[in-house]
Amino acid sequence: MVGEGGRGRGLEKLCGEPRRTRTSNLLIKSQQNTLKLLNKLSVSRLAELSNSSKSYISQVKHGKRRPSPKLLGVLADLEKPRKPDRDYLELFLQSRQARGVSPRTLQYYRERLSKFIAHVNYLSAGREEIEKYLNSIPPNKYGLATRHASYRAIKVFYRWLNTEYELPNPVAGVAAPILGKPILPSLTREQVKLLIERAETVRDKAIIALFTESGLRLSELVRIVPESIDWDSRTIRVVGKGRKEALAPYGKLTEKYLKYWLMQHQPDGNIWGLNQWGVVSILRRLQVKTGLHCNPHTFRRTFACLLRKAGLDVLTIKELGRWESVEMVQRYTRSVTFNDSLKFYRAPLDKS
Repeated sequence: MVGEGGRGRGLEKLCGEPRRTRTSNLLIKSQQNTLKLLNKLSVSRLAELSNSSKSYISQVKHGKRRPSPKLLGVLADLEKPRKPDRDYLELFLQSRQARGVSPRTLQYYRERLSKFIAHVNYLSAGREEIEKYLNSIPPNKYGLATRHASYRAIKVFYRWLNTEYELPNPVAGVAAPILGKPILPSLTREQVKLLIERAETVRDKAIIALFTESGLRLSELVRIVPESIDWDSRTIRVVGKGRKEALAPYGKLTEKYLKYWLMQHQPDGNIWGLNQWGVVSILRRLQVKTGLHCNPHTFRRTFACLLRKAGLDVLTIKELGRWESVEMVQRYTRSVTFNDSLKFYRAPLDKS
């Protein structure tokens, strides 16, 4: 078997070793870089790039055949930093904006793709380079969620590049990172009541009650205007993901706090007088004060779990909470399923 050192020397011999003079230093350095690249890239990748057979590439990599001028030209092109002739990232973001994605989704694409482009020459990258980048993203407390989020953004970006500019799509062969199935935190009725009790204002109490009874997303909550509320049916017209309009239900507790709040406040815009960051700040202060999970996602999971405990099936919860799939509801309510089963558990080795 030929080792890496032997393989490299074999390739040098085949390529032709230049005389060691000052004038040949640049050529020597270029040749060394070419050999490193030849050893680094896989047989399949080199065969694809140079339109050569895998058998030929394998022989070249093992020093048994001389690299052809075409192969050397391909390697030389790969060594050159390839600068895009246009700002594809900005063009991609403009295309998403034209489609009407939310500012939050736009920011997600910008953050994920900017990091990717800073580390990978995306116009010449192959599957190996993309997988290496994804593997460099460390797991978080929820497993590979961050890695999976980057994968999704990169996949959409390359699909767009392929469709709009007929550029290669190396992500097509990259498998998605496997997501874990952690039991996500939710609140009990008693914990929600404690949060409402410790909230500083009627407005804050109304926000917490509405989050819990309607399962609203943060973006939906901050778009509510007085005309959105139907007091007779106890529903609120909201604009959700994908600009989809839907109705969200609420209960008597929310109704009480909403009416108290609107008697005190004359809205100029949304009914809260707050943007998304203002709502998040209120919840963070309350979390510090109580030690309980207090954020929009936790309230949305709490909505699903409390309805599941009340006996509603997942399909009904999906419709009430405006989820796009039953699988997401099942993921949110896994803790309910386990805890309900636990009530009937009897340790196999316990005495009768």
